[in-house]
Amino acid sequence: MDKVVGSAAEAVADIGDGSTLAVGGFGLCGIPSVLIASLLEAGTTDLEVVSNNAGVDGWGLGLLLGAGRLRRVVASYVGENKEFARQYLSGELEVELTPQGTLAERMRAGGSGIPAFFTATGVGTQVADGGLPWRYDEHGEVVVSSPPKEVRTFDTAEGPKEFVLESAIVADFGLVRAWKGDRHGNLVFKDSARNFNPLAAMCGRVTIAEVEELVEPGEIDPNQVHTPGVFVQRVVALTPEQAADKRIERRTVRPKGEQA
Repeated sequence: MDKVVGSAAEAVADIGDGSTLAVGGFGLCGIPSVLIASLLEAGTTDLEVVSNNAGVDGWGLGLLLGAGRLRRVVASYVGENKEFARQYLSGELEVELTPQGTLAERMRAGGSGIPAFFTATGVGTQVADGGLPWRYDEHGEVVVSSPPKEVRTFDTAEGPKEFVLESAIVADFGLVRAWKGDRHGNLVFKDSARNFNPLAAMCGRVTIAEVEELVEPGEIDPNQVHTPGVFVQRVVALTPEQAADKRIERRTVRPKGEQA
C-alpha cells in the first residue's frame, strides 16, 4: 500500500480541534517540524500534546504553544521554553509532568496494547501519592492536581519492593520525523533522532511520518527498520530544503583562540 500523501497540509487536514497528539523528538532533535508548521497554518487548536518537551520559544511545538493552540501537555522536561512556563503558571495551560522513562514506557505500552504497568519510579513521591499541580488559576492557586495512584508490593531479587501503577498512552495522532522511509511506511531514524519518535509512532491511532529521504519498498534492509510500516498510516516526503532545516536548541561558543 502506497502511504505517501502529496503534502504536509494534506496529511494533517483531518486533525481536528481537541485532538491528542503524540509528537516525536527530544528538544529540537528529530522533531516533525514541517507537520507542526502545517498544523499551525491550519489553525487547529485546543490540542493535547504528549511529547518529551514542548519545543522552544519560536520553534517546534513552541510555535503551537505561542499561538495558544495547546490546552494540555504531557511531558517530562519543559525547561527551555519561557512561554511554556508563563502559560502554565498563569493558568492558561494544563501540564502533566511525568518521569522521562515512565513517559517513554507509557507510550510504548499504548502502542503494544498494554493498558498499564507497574514501575518503581516515583514511589514515595507526589508522582505516586498525588498532588502534583496540573493547572493553576490566574491567581496562582492550584485548581487541578494529579490523583493518587495504586501502589503495590512485589517480590524482587532484592526482596519485597513497592511499585506504582502507570497507565498507557494512546493518542489520536502520532507525528514523527524519520531520516529515511519507504512508501509502505517503514522508517529509519538516524543517530539521536531515534529518541521518542518510534514510541510516538507506536502509540498514535493514525501516525504521520515526515521523511527526509523517500525510497521505494525493498530499498531499506529489513534489519535496519526501526519502525515497521504497520504503525504508520501516512508518509510525507520532505524537500531538500525542509530536510536541511534543523535548528540548534542552544548554541554555546567561546572566544576565538581560547583553549577548550
